[in-house]
Amino acid sequence: MPGHRTKGFCASAAALALCAMLAGCTGSGESVGGGKVVLRYTWWGNPDRAERTEQALALFEKQHPDIQVQTSFSAYDAYKQKLATQAAGGDAPDVMQLDYRQIDQYASGGVLLDLGEQKAVLRTGGIDAGLLATGRLDGTQYAVPQGRGTETIAYDVEAWKATGVPLPDRSWTWSEWADTMRALAERTGKPGATDPGQSEDCFEVWLRGRGKSLYTEDGGLGFTAGDLTRWWTFTDELRREGVVSPAEQTTQLDGSVENTPLGRGESLTDANWDAPASGYLALVPGGIALAPMPSGEDGTPGQYFKPSMFLGVGAATGHPEEAARLVDFLINDEQAAKILGATRGIPVNDSVRKEIEPQLTDFDETVAVYQASLEGTLGTPPQAPPSGDNALQTTFQRDYDQVSYERMSPREAAENYVTEAKAELRS
Repeated sequence: MPGHRTKGFCASAAALALCAMLAGCTGSGESVGGGKVVLRYTWWGNPDRAERTEQALALFEKQHPDIQVQTSFSAYDAYKQKLATQAAGGDAPDVMQLDYRQIDQYASGGVLLDLGEQKAVLRTGGIDAGLLATGRLDGTQYAVPQGRGTETIAYDVEAWKATGVPLPDRSWTWSEWADTMRALAERTGKPGATDPGQSEDCFEVWLRGRGKSLYTEDGGLGFTAGDLTRWWTFTDELRREGVVSPAEQTTQLDGSVENTPLGRGESLTDANWDAPASGYLALVPGGIALAPMPSGEDGTPGQYFKPSMFLGVGAATGHPEEAARLVDFLINDEQAAKILGATRGIPVNDSVRKEIEPQLTDFDETVAVYQASLEGTLGTPPQAPPSGDNALQTTFQRDYDQVSYERMSPREAAENYVTEAKAELRS
């Protein structure tokens, strides 16, 4: 790994000045000795993604000897908090990885550069028009999708087979999923799954399977307190039965696979996104396989393909063209795609995807085969959530903690969440 990269950012003007003097880190858009442009690039992920990213960036620096890239990565929850702090302090990185739920927040807050100004450098013609549109707000392209992903039930293959419970089929309903988790728990003496009650993503899949959505087109709530009560009652009963992880395990979740019950060997399955599930490979000796998310009881799919993540450029960067070149490289360079594989989802550039898919191996191939099995069966992706949703993910988990620790009933917690959500979305 190139030694000039860093694993953290300076947090104040004084620290920035000191770092610049020591050439240990630089602020957004700074240059170092020899006139080299320094770009800060930050993302969330696991060690596998980090290693591949460093390899790809070494190639970028070789192709662009006048540019140096400094990197920082962390688990999703820590990354989200750090980026929010940096953005609020006017110290957003030059290039940043963004979640679907962050586009509105950072675009409307003036944190992101209008990428339409860099059309000469940043090529988007190879990206599906509908997928590309998910990075727009009010007609302006603020972010570009880097990969396509979807949710999955990742499971310990060897441990599951040892139970004698039939492996997941190509489709199952939520009630069938619950019965299967019961069977796994009965035969292993430990939870079959991480408690999905704490996950807004799982709730969205369940909700869409019932014909509803998280948000309306105008950014309001698309569900009622009654809907959320039904979801949390369902998951609370499974927790009380010992079918899903107890509160003590669930509250340790921090967005990393290492701190999930599956990653700790305390359950057999976990709901996650397909590409990040590669992180389980180093943690689960029995191997990892992917199953689809459960559907509604009538077979209505709640799962959908969505941009697994986006790339955006900081509006305050001192080097917008160089930053756009880095984004272009990560999306359109075939050699970079071969290095990155499917760690950020299947590539969005159509020609690059067709070129590398036959060459994918190991877990990258697993992800590609999994996505191919779902083609034509999933629902239409929703529009990017309103900016308030980013904060509401934390509120969602906090309120469900009250349920899992039996401090609130599912209805009390649901009513509390809906009240706060409506206030957040109005602010």
